[in-house]
Amino acid sequence: MRKEQVISKYSKDNMYRMDGYLGGHVLERPYTSDKVYGKVGEQEARDIDDNHQRYRDIRFDLLRSLLANKKAVFGSVVILLFILVAILAPYIAPYSYDAVDLPNMLKAPSVSHPLGTDELGRDIFSRIIYGARVSLKVSLFSVGIALIIGVVLGALAGYFGGVVDYIISGLTDIVWSFPVTLLAIAFVAALGPSLTNLILALALTGWTGFTRLVRGEFLAIREKEFIAAAKALGIPNRKILFRHMIPNSLAPIIVLATMELPKAIIVESSLSFLGLGAQPPTPSWGSIMSAGRSYIMEAPWIFLFPGLVIAILVLAVNLFGDALRDTLDPKLKN
Repeated sequence: MRKEQVISKYSKDNMYRMDGYLGGHVLERPYTSDKVYGKVGEQEARDIDDNHQRYRDIRFDLLRSLLANKKAVFGSVVILLFILVAILAPYIAPYSYDAVDLPNMLKAPSVSHPLGTDELGRDIFSRIIYGARVSLKVSLFSVGIALIIGVVLGALAGYFGGVVDYIISGLTDIVWSFPVTLLAIAFVAALGPSLTNLILALALTGWTGFTRLVRGEFLAIREKEFIAAAKALGIPNRKILFRHMIPNSLAPIIVLATMELPKAIIVESSLSFLGLGAQPPTPSWGSIMSAGRSYIMEAPWIFLFPGLVIAILVLAVNLFGDALRDTLDPKLKN
């Protein structure tokens, strides 16, 4: 008996997939969830249930792999700790971040001030806790905006190709050729120093990596059989992009996003150190270090502790990103 390709419809939302080759009758029209046509349709329904169970098993396997990875556990615990500290800052910080206490200025670490005070007598521990809000907010929002821009542009370039790919790839190469920090400084200098402008600057300079990644993934995925089947069935390009191609590219996108977060934290701290980030009295780890550089010999704790916090958070995010990459990439599992 000659084998034919069978295309099945497994939802009412025009989502299609290729189930491979099956013997028997060829399904001439897609079946719905409440009606199955013939022997092939019954087999297709069983295949769908098996696939759903297989996908659930894969998700549990990925979770178990992450929990078994010491780097992932350490990184996730540290990241969650920083997030909780940022959320509960008003309840954890012993002092207000802008409470001036001139009699206690440049005081060394003690019981009342665990990490010492700065040149205005402000508690360093409290300012570092509140500074976590700024660093996490800037890094998460900037990477999120860059991800959206990069995924959209990369999807358009990889799926449509031709002139669209040429224009987007050329723009990406131009932006990619500039150092991220230098380009961010130029954006902030043009827009003015503020937290919002800093987020926009980091987003407008960080989308190129996502664009290149998504474009490469789409160039490979668009040649697959299930994409050809979806096009043959007349599914709109929008649904093919968002329901078939982007979900199949999520793993490398998530990994790249975790890799971009440490970069955003470091760039934010660098620009705040230069006075182009959060403006006083809003505390930022970079601005705290900038204020402490003038007292690095007589009060090194002002400079030391914020830098140590930045190093710990960047290390934790990098370790979690490495573990996530090793888990999601089958080539690196062993």
